[in-house]
Amino acid sequence: MSAPDLQPFSLDRMIRSVERIRERLLRATAALERAGIPYAVTGGNAVAAWVARVDEAAVRNTRDVDILLRRGDLENAKAALESEGFVYRHVKGIDMFLDGPDAKARDAVHVVFAQEKVHDEDALPTADVEDSEPAESFRMVSLEALVRMKLVAYRDKDKTHLRDMLDVGLIDATWLDRLPTALADRLRQLIETPDG
Repeated sequence: MSAPDLQPFSLDRMIRSVERIRERLLRATAALERAGIPYAVTGGNAVAAWVARVDEAAVRNTRDVDILLRRGDLENAKAALESEGFVYRHVKGIDMFLDGPDAKARDAVHVVFAQEKVHDEDALPTADVEDSEPAESFRMVSLEALVRMKLVAYRDKDKTHLRDMLDVGLIDATWLDRLPTALADRLRQLIETPDG
């Protein structure tokens, strides 16, 4: 496998890549708001919003825009987001809205369906869109819903997000009694191994 063609380092390019994700998030959520479609931002952007409430310097950039929607609202969401230039695709079992016809899956808003398991083997379904609260410019999942969803998914990036929340004190050992045993065990493991 050959090495990729690398472009020279550009601070402007780096900043612009972060700005594009934020712009995508705001365009998508504004379109859903205008259409009156219940939703909640989840994933890395929700983690960033929660962490920023405690320590802006601890916020980690994310490349994903993840939106929690009810399956019954998907058709209305398609109309709302397509009016903003997004293009709906269902690829490898994932519903997403590409940011334009030539965009890649990385340049998309990914849909997570509310109150459904993402994978059959998941311990719990996702939260409902009502389990959310307003942030500055959009609705985001509640902290408890976010923590549960991250503990259910428990991929490397989810563990990193959970560690970020532990690091700033959003969650701690007092949460162990609030969680089902399997999720509490995962959180305990993260608490006991803060460096991975």
